[in-house]
Amino acid sequence: MTANARRGRLHVVATPIGNLGDMTLRGIEVLKAVAAVATEDTRHTRKLLSHYGIRTPVLSYHEHNEERAAAAVLARLERGDDVALVTDAGTPLFADPGYRVVSLCAREGFDVVPVPGATALAAALSVAGLPPMPFYFGGFLPRKPGARARKLAEVAALPCTLVFYEAPHRIAATLAAMRDVLGDRPAAVARELTKVHEEVVRGSLGELAGVAADAAWRGEIVVVVGGGEGARGGAQADAPDLGG
Repeated sequence: MTANARRGRLHVVATPIGNLGDMTLRGIEVLKAVAAVATEDTRHTRKLLSHYGIRTPVLSYHEHNEERAAAAVLARLERGDDVALVTDAGTPLFADPGYRVVSLCAREGFDVVPVPGATALAAALSVAGLPPMPFYFGGFLPRKPGARARKLAEVAALPCTLVFYEAPHRIAATLAAMRDVLGDRPAAVARELTKVHEEVVRGSLGELAGVAADAAWRGEIVVVVGGGEGARGGAQADAPDLGG
C-alpha cells in the first residue's frame, strides 16, 4: 500500500430490533455507501436492505466462520473498501458475533466507526422500572442448569441491576433458577420489543416464573433483575452526563 492509498473503514451499524422504522438515517446512508455488508444472517439482512432500497452486496459472518470472515473483511479494508458490520437485530457484539472482526481491524490500525441505534439491552432497561445505572449485562446464561446456577451465583452479590437475554423455550426455567439462586427479587421481562406484540411484565422473580410457565411466550426476551444488597436506586449522582 502506497503512502497515499486510501484505507478502508469498518462501520459497526446498529439495525432495528423489530420495528423497521427504528433504522437511523445515518445507518441507511452508511449501508448504501459501503462496498459490502458483513452480516450474521444474509437472508435477514437482505430483507432490511430491500426495505430501504439498498443494493449493497452482503458477506456471511457468523460464529461458525468468524476467523475466515474476519480475514475477508480485513482484506477488503486493506484494498480501500469500506465495510459495514451488522447483526440480525440491534447492535453487533451484544450477545452476537462481531468481536473478532472488530478486534482484528482495530489491532491492524483501521478505523472502526460506531453507527449507533437500537439495542434490546437499552430498550429493556428504559422501561423495566428498575434502576438503570449501574447495571451488569450478562448476555445469554448457560443452557445447562448447573452452569447456569454457577453463573448466577457469581453475580448474585453485585450491587447493580442485572440484565440477560433469553430464548422463549428456556425463559420459565431461567426465571425459576434466578429465584432460587438470587432470591425473590423484583424483575421485569421485556419481549418482542418494538414489535406488534411488545410486552413488559413486571413482578418478583417467583411471580414471573409462574407467569412464564403458563404463558407460552414467543420472540426474543430480555430479563431485567434488581441488584443485590447495596444496589443504588437511580443513576449515580456523580456520574457524568454522556447522553442516552
